[in-house]
Amino acid sequence: MDHGKVTGRRFFYVTALNIIITITEFIGGIFSGSLGLISDAFHNLEDSLSIIISFVANVIGRKKNDVQKTFGYKRAEILAAFVNSIILVVITVMMVFESFKRLSQPQEINGQLMMIVSIIGLLANFVSMLVLFSGSKHNLNIKATFLHMLSDTLSSVGVFVASIFVILFNWNWVDPVITIVIVIWLLKEAYSVVSETVNILMEASPKIDLDAVQQAILTVPEIVKVHHVHLWMIDENHIMLDAHINVEKNCNMKDLDKLYDVVDKMLQEQFNITHVTLQAECNRGIDNLLID
Repeated sequence: MDHGKVTGRRFFYVTALNIIITITEFIGGIFSGSLGLISDAFHNLEDSLSIIISFVANVIGRKKNDVQKTFGYKRAEILAAFVNSIILVVITVMMVFESFKRLSQPQEINGQLMMIVSIIGLLANFVSMLVLFSGSKHNLNIKATFLHMLSDTLSSVGVFVASIFVILFNWNWVDPVITIVIVIWLLKEAYSVVSETVNILMEASPKIDLDAVQQAILTVPEIVKVHHVHLWMIDENHIMLDAHINVEKNCNMKDLDKLYDVVDKMLQEQFNITHVTLQAECNRGIDNLLID
């Protein structure tokens, strides 16, 4: 299942499940007094919005390029991943503050009701997570949404574990403690998505050794120098390279056509660079640096 197929019906199923979970956990949290359930309900409410954002961005991202967007609309999904990850960070930070507040002011919790609702949430969140799992491997937008589903699943596990301690030992403090532990892990995962999306939006170079790219290009006999190189990403799957090359003076247009094909194929195979633009020169820029 590639990311293009994680659309339509699948997104609808996940959204519907999250709305049902949200209502169930809000009611269960209020009547049981569980912070874990209430925070998980808020989390699921935000997840429903994030799924809709993800779906809309997925549809926009698959539009073909036009005169207004010559690079296409793929970055719509990167923007969605960034927004969803930031929202996740804000919510998890709020959960931390509320958890510490609960630790200082413990409240009575209905452990049995807490356990029942957490099991319902766990099953529904797990199904939602499985629906998005395959698509999350190669798409930051779906990965950000998948992280929301994974966080909800872990929260439900945490609430379930906390309910056991509440029932057996009346340890109400376990509820906020487990919430804090889960949030710390979530912040780490969300940060990685935020960092990657920001790098793409800032057109940072992907994790490719430019010197290695230069050496690969220079293996073509007709090329004597590489300079003015730009390497960036449109999204996590499309890497672009723009470079000036100095070639031997006896190269004609027919030779250049073959040379471009060789370099294009080589960079695709060795570095997964999907779009290459080369400008051939004789002496112009011969003294320039690689990234002038």
